[in-house]
Amino acid sequence: MVNLAQRTLNRGLFERVFSLMELVERIPDDLSDEEVEGITALLPTDVAQTVTAFLEPRVRRAGIFFLKMIARWMREAVEAKSSGKKVIFVPFNFVPELIHAFKSAVPLTSEVLSSLGAAAVKGKGHVYWDFAMGLGIPDHLCSSSTIELGSMLSGTDMTADAIISSAAGACDANAKIHEFAANYLGIPQFVLEKPVDDTSKGIEQYEKNFLRLTESLERFTGEALSEEGLQEVASNINRASEIYYEIWEMKKLVPCPVPNLFSFFMYGCRFTMWGRKESVDFFELMAKEVKEGIAKGKFKQIPEKVRCGWLYTGYYIDYAGLFSWMQDKGYSYLWDILDLFFPEPISIESRESILSGICESSRRFPMTRQMGAESMSAAWLEDAAHIARELSADCAIFCGHHACKQTWSVISMVSRELQRISGIPTLNLQGDAWLSRVTPISVIQSEIDSFVRNVIRNKGERRKIRRRKGWRTTQYPTLATGLEDERE
Repeated sequence: MVNLAQRTLNRGLFERVFSLMELVERIPDDLSDEEVEGITALLPTDVAQTVTAFLEPRVRRAGIFFLKMIARWMREAVEAKSSGKKVIFVPFNFVPELIHAFKSAVPLTSEVLSSLGAAAVKGKGHVYWDFAMGLGIPDHLCSSSTIELGSMLSGTDMTADAIISSAAGACDANAKIHEFAANYLGIPQFVLEKPVDDTSKGIEQYEKNFLRLTESLERFTGEALSEEGLQEVASNINRASEIYYEIWEMKKLVPCPVPNLFSFFMYGCRFTMWGRKESVDFFELMAKEVKEGIAKGKFKQIPEKVRCGWLYTGYYIDYAGLFSWMQDKGYSYLWDILDLFFPEPISIESRESILSGICESSRRFPMTRQMGAESMSAAWLEDAAHIARELSADCAIFCGHHACKQTWSVISMVSRELQRISGIPTLNLQGDAWLSRVTPISVIQSEIDSFVRNVIRNKGERRKIRRRKGWRTTQYPTLATGLEDERE
């Protein structure tokens, strides 16, 4: 089976996605509808559908910027290989800004590559999953990392120089496939462990672990992180964080003026170019687009029927079939769990203060904070109830992934308590966010439609626009107000 899979793998996932990104790099920043139609007509159906979602009029300028930003992120990895720099694979819940602070290393996030490949290459990345299964990897591991790492294991793709694992406890399936890939390929793995202890003692131990990892990376790259480089990264983080909260405040408007796909764009940037000037420029562009839409009343064109908050991830098998489809139906996609990274200002006074700030960002990362907490159900519910109330959500949707056994163990408790505390019902879906053959997007659409019609059908009749005097928060909000506050 392995030999058969090897014969069918002519090119790795990274190379195939990068080929598309090279095409995107050549297109102008402004495209007409006719030009978009001409470009997509030349692409395979799987690829064209994804590109169409990113180039639809509501998100076109931001979509082009995002794709070009991802192209640069991938190109830097290609050029790093040829220039002797280290390419370091990181999981979704590790802070790429730490790697960006090195001059001799670049980060690649495996889940981002899988998410792009799951919808942006012909065949949707299934062959790389099949190859991994042919190696004997169990199918209960997560496709989010296994698709890209399966490609790397095949020997036809870019191979990282090292792998960082920071998902143990929060996502064991992710941690195990990264460990396997490191052992199989014979490359070093650096592990960042989070104690299941959210007291001051646990926080102190996590910072020790983080600083120990940083020192190991310095030895591996042969480069000591400079205070100047860290200050540049932290300054970009602080500016992008301010704009993150501007967009967050605008999401509170009813109807929501922030396009659905912006939720994906926000954490797609967070997982790739956070700490770089590109992240600041991108968030500035998104905020500008939303403000222009508000001024022109664009967000009123399709009546908002329901405001949806996703308790876990979204689905990445079809961006047009989820984000754009929901927008067209009047279903606002307010957030999913990966949007809840809630950045805080980082002091740039010293090297130590910057590393401490980046460490805290890592400790509070989505899924690390909820699924790696002392009590998964309490932390998850606390965030969900607080955000649902803050963004006036009508309902919650849970993307039930077969690999996330830990979430299935507590979702019934979370959804029940969320109904009691915030008064909103939860739709539980089953499917694979990165493998389209498990649950087709049409089934997902049908389930959401049925839920809205039968459970939330009267919500749209009460919608009125609500404006606030300002969009920027005066101070950075805490992550949650506590369950007692929610009950009040």
